[in-house]
Amino acid sequence: MSKKVAVVTGGASGIGRAICSELVQQNVFVIISDINELEGRHLEAALNNEIKKARYEYLDVTDYDSVETLLTNIYTEFGRIDYLFNNAGIAMYGELYDLSIEDWKEIVDVNLWGVINGTQVGYKLMKEQGFGHIINTSSAAGLGPSPGSTAYGTTKHAVVGLTTSLHYEAEQFGIKVSALCPTFVDTPIFEEAKAINTNKTVIIKQLKKQKMMSPEKLAKIALKGIHRNKPIICPMPMRQTMDIFFTLFPAAHRSLMRLVCKVNREARISKI
Repeated sequence: MSKKVAVVTGGASGIGRAICSELVQQNVFVIISDINELEGRHLEAALNNEIKKARYEYLDVTDYDSVETLLTNIYTEFGRIDYLFNNAGIAMYGELYDLSIEDWKEIVDVNLWGVINGTQVGYKLMKEQGFGHIINTSSAAGLGPSPGSTAYGTTKHAVVGLTTSLHYEAEQFGIKVSALCPTFVDTPIFEEAKAINTNKTVIIKQLKKQKMMSPEKLAKIALKGIHRNKPIICPMPMRQTMDIFFTLFPAAHRSLMRLVCKVNREARISKI
């Protein structure tokens, strides 16, 4: 099969769904891998008109053996994997003081181990074929402090560290690696997030005050960044200007983070 092939984890909804749709428009055959079979089948049907352009495959990214089996089978069937989007993820609200070790394990298993599992398997297959692009979904929260969502921010920082390091390791083997770091994207992740000792309604109300980007627009920006082999793809308006500003005026950055803490603590159900 000469057509390019992409595997998208968490591909049934949100950013993953939009990426699957955009890839199909760019004549890439897409494997929609997700734990949600109902939504995955719906997307499969929507993308396949007269010509088969996509296929759904069940996948739990926290299970290494399942990830290895799926990617190996796809590689064997098609003879190639051009793009691997390790996109599956969850959100979690709550201060560290309120988190249990089980909460940590839950979010680390999906957001970090899910990415590690896919990258570990996909990288070896791409090294064998001599090409390919791995795209790991992080977040703007992986580029700076994220008070009130410490566990989430921790996993996303780790994904950025993994991805930017591998970006340079992989160059010698013809493999490209990028981190996608979205900001405020209008997807169900906010409503579906686990809220620990936090009034989620208050948090979502604050988030909705931000200018939300559609997942479709993000997908287009992501694909452009991928084609340019950017190590970090972050569609944040004026991001570089803000980075320079906060570097020159660190007190302003500290004040902003304290404001974020204040807003989050106003949403606490029981006070410290």
